[in-house]
Amino acid sequence: MGRGKKLGRSAKKARASQTGNVEEEFKKAPHSFVFHRGHVGKNIKQLITDMRHVMEPYTASKLKVRRKNVLKDYVGVAGPLNVSHFLMFTKTEVATNFRVIRIPRGPTLTFKIQNYCLARDVITSLKRPNLEQKQFQHHPLLVMNNFSGDDVHLKLMATMFQNMFPSINVNKVKLNQIRRCVMVNYNPETKTIDFRHYNIRVVPVGMSKSVKKLIKATVPDMSKYSDVSEYITKAGYLSDSEAELDGEHNEVVLPQHVGSRGNIQATKSAIRLTELGPRLTLQLVKIEEGICDGEVMFHEFIEKTGDEVKQLKALREKKRKLKEIRKKKQEENVKKKQDEKEANKVKSLEGMKKSDDEEESTDEEKEKVENDRDDDREYYKQEVGVEPDAELFPKARAQKRNRSHSRPNDKTKRFKKDTEKDFTNRKEKDFTNRKGKDFNNRKEKDFDNRKDIKSNFKGNKFSKGNSKDKLKSGKGFSKDKMYGKDKKFSNKGSFAGRGKEKKTGFRKKK
Repeated sequence: MGRGKKLGRSAKKARASQTGNVEEEFKKAPHSFVFHRGHVGKNIKQLITDMRHVMEPYTASKLKVRRKNVLKDYVGVAGPLNVSHFLMFTKTEVATNFRVIRIPRGPTLTFKIQNYCLARDVITSLKRPNLEQKQFQHHPLLVMNNFSGDDVHLKLMATMFQNMFPSINVNKVKLNQIRRCVMVNYNPETKTIDFRHYNIRVVPVGMSKSVKKLIKATVPDMSKYSDVSEYITKAGYLSDSEAELDGEHNEVVLPQHVGSRGNIQATKSAIRLTELGPRLTLQLVKIEEGICDGEVMFHEFIEKTGDEVKQLKALREKKRKLKEIRKKKQEENVKKKQDEKEANKVKSLEGMKKSDDEEESTDEEKEKVENDRDDDREYYKQEVGVEPDAELFPKARAQKRNRSHSRPNDKTKRFKKDTEKDFTNRKEKDFTNRKGKDFNNRKEKDFDNRKDIKSNFKGNKFSKGNSKDKLKSGKGFSKDKMYGKDKKFSNKGSFAGRGKEKKTGFRKKK
């Protein structure tokens, strides 16, 4: 592949200036945040998403709202991001409210939402909706109606809506960039505002239905016709429904070339609108200074006398002064804590230096005393000619310096104390309370019920009667009768002194 042609110096400068102009225009354009406060429900959250689509591309379309966020958080972020308006939705037990706030000093317009319809409901009602994503790359055109009254609140509303969208220079605007429009209509009888969002489409005028099909990218089915001229002449014109849409009310002469098929400069074309949604019916409730906390300039339902207004103004001023006093006191406390922290830091550093100096001085004194003792020992040796006794000049024990913060290099030394057993605190065993075997309550064996022993005692006096009583008394039992005088009983349970061992009545326990 060949390399592309390099841009010259003038071309690079032109491109840089063009990008710089685009950035400046983007910064100058009004930006907005669309969010909610408090619990609003699923439908209002979807309405917020639809309003973000309306305000694109100069809005935060993926703004995340959390419960911990306060209105001050959004105000603090609005400055660096060139945000000029807040569109805030709230919901109460009575109604759903919509607030338009000018940043950073107000005013705040509060509207009551009487009716609303989501964009998805509008789109499902249309036969041929236009959902092209490229139309959201440019800001919409604002169209306002019936805001020409002398009332102050009407003028303020009109100014607020105008400043929400970028202004258009008629001499420099490009028709290809105008793809959407927002229509705001004020009804003086009901004192309500209708908010609508449309898609703009330009269609050529004076063409038959067959010619329009040929202009499109898709080729029509002409299998029924023998020639193209037959298709054009016999195909017919527009349907009644399409013909009713066009007329003097929507036909214009194009001053520029538009990027759709069939629209040519200086020719007639028809403008058609397709609704995108959402729909809103609003009623102005009040206008107040500042950001949701200022003096009420206009209220639709409540009227107050001059004395009440003065009392509210005095109360608001009192709250403001108390707030300033608390803020000033808080700043003083913060400054005081910082000073105390710095002072404690300086004291701790001085104490550390002092402890190091004391340790060095004690080491020097010990070395000095040890050197004096060595000198005395040498002097005695020189004068007397004999080594002095150990008791005469006792040597000081070498005391290692306790360095808790330093780690030993050798791991064996480090863990030596842990491995050695310590017998100093070993507990001696107590044999006083040791439980011994109790032979008093020992159960004696019952030889009468033992099958293997019963046969050995047949024919003896011992076998008849109660054997247990005879064993206890010692009657009817003698070693001489049983074993004989000369026979000894070995430890293995057999007679000693014979060649063959005979089994006794007693078995050795295994």
